[in-house]
Amino acid sequence: MNRRQFTRQTIMATAMASVAAVPGLPGIVLPPSRTIKKGIMWGSNGVGKTISEKFQSAKAAGFDGIEAMSHLDRNEVLKAMDATGLPVPSVCGAMHWKYLLSDPDPQVRANGVEALKLSLEDAKAFGCDTVLLVPGRVNDTVSYDECWSRSTEEIKKAIPLAEKLNVKIAIENVWNNFLLSPIEAANYVDQFRTPVVGFYFDCGNILAYGWPEQWIRILGKRIAKVHIKEYSRKIADTQGKGAGFKVSLREGDVNWPEVMKALDEIGYHDWATIEQPGGNTPEGLKDLCDRLKLIIES
Repeated sequence: MNRRQFTRQTIMATAMASVAAVPGLPGIVLPPSRTIKKGIMWGSNGVGKTISEKFQSAKAAGFDGIEAMSHLDRNEVLKAMDATGLPVPSVCGAMHWKYLLSDPDPQVRANGVEALKLSLEDAKAFGCDTVLLVPGRVNDTVSYDECWSRSTEEIKKAIPLAEKLNVKIAIENVWNNFLLSPIEAANYVDQFRTPVVGFYFDCGNILAYGWPEQWIRILGKRIAKVHIKEYSRKIADTQGKGAGFKVSLREGDVNWPEVMKALDEIGYHDWATIEQPGGNTPEGLKDLCDRLKLIIES
């Protein structure tokens, strides 16, 4: 055996030893094991009026947990968690649209900071590690740079509490005319220089101006949680931008196998939480859960 043959065989042997093979089919590599859990956002669960009923319906549909809104009755949430065994993986801020951190009025921004702090305390009480935050909005009265600077300064005021509680402030990509590219979004998160500021990535919201798999690979470990939402560019082109959401999961233009592949690549093994219409009946809620399961397995 010459040196070239020895080197080649050594490399091949090392590679084969490092992968799992399907029994009876040597050399067939198994896909990575996904431990992503199935969640449902509070507003997407239309079954039940009380906190207890919403938890019960989510469990009956097959979900592993439910994303709560902030400013709920904490005792009632804790009772529902205990009764159903369902955890709360994240808390969505209930006041961030009302009290935008980019608002020209300092008092509105101050109210927004207090609402964010309460959201962080809710998350800690529920034993979860993430709060979803919409940081601001660019419009005809708030310029892009003002949105950036104001929201940055206001978020900084909540970081000490987030660090104390060990709860992440996760910035979500929404249609707020802000953070319109993944590189910009990454820079926005990185400027805080703390692990308690991350990103809450919404797969469907991106389809209007990008591709979720690209964002996922660029944002990488900055992603704290993921929202599962569908979008159809075809419907949007013919019926208007907002109409693009009027499509069932797995029937729009999100390339779910590629999204899951990208999540595998960045080592994401957390929650996939549905934010999607259709969950207003027990049957609809179960259908959402079943479709989410297929997405995770794709």
